[in-house]
Amino acid sequence: MPELIMNGPVGRLEARYHHEPASDSPIALILHPHPQFGGTMNNQVVYSLYHTFAERGFSVLRFNFRGVGRSQGYWDGGPGELADAASALDWLQLVKPDAKTCWIAGVSFGTWIAMQLLMRRPEAEGFICVAPPSNLYDFSFLAPCPSSGLMINGDMDRVVPSNSVAELTTKLKTQRGIKITHEIVPGANHFFEGKIDELQERVGDYIDNRLAEKENERVESTKAIAAAEPAAEEGEDDEE
Repeated sequence: MPELIMNGPVGRLEARYHHEPASDSPIALILHPHPQFGGTMNNQVVYSLYHTFAERGFSVLRFNFRGVGRSQGYWDGGPGELADAASALDWLQLVKPDAKTCWIAGVSFGTWIAMQLLMRRPEAEGFICVAPPSNLYDFSFLAPCPSSGLMINGDMDRVVPSNSVAELTTKLKTQRGIKITHEIVPGANHFFEGKIDELQERVGDYIDNRLAEKENERVESTKAIAAAEPAAEEGEDDEE
């Protein structure tokens, strides 16, 4: 988990990066909670997501938004933090240009930034939103949501009520071809205190299922191509 300093839009960005040696390893970017309320890349939920992806062979990057920790700059209310996230994803893609898939994850405020980034980066195939503040921020820009993903929150969350997240998820489910999964962790508050292990298990299971589906699609596609080739060759012989 080497310390990393990246060039950001307004100066350096402090980060941590887990590198997988395989050139085509998938990549994941993790965004932390609200900087003005103590959110950093060392938040326990961010740390949990980071390791959940790393354990599944992802090259993973988490970083501090501008003005947090050793990152330069000042809080910008959203636009600057989105620019930071875009810059971080650019760095990750430069390091892993052959990545076979890209995921974006966020925690609380970080989910709002993550989903805005998702709308701008069509290469992102999946997302994880932990405690998305759907009652505090406008997520209407997700029209339509470009990728399938998981929204997960606790039923004891006093910051973001479960019905607010459920309503957002229901709206997004109406988009054609996109499946948004909503899970609720019983007894978990906004910070998942005492529930990190369950959160990690649920997120891990979701990622595993999505990766398995993608692999099955790849296998079926390969089989279809292989089956079509002999038929094409027979057609050529008939012409002769």
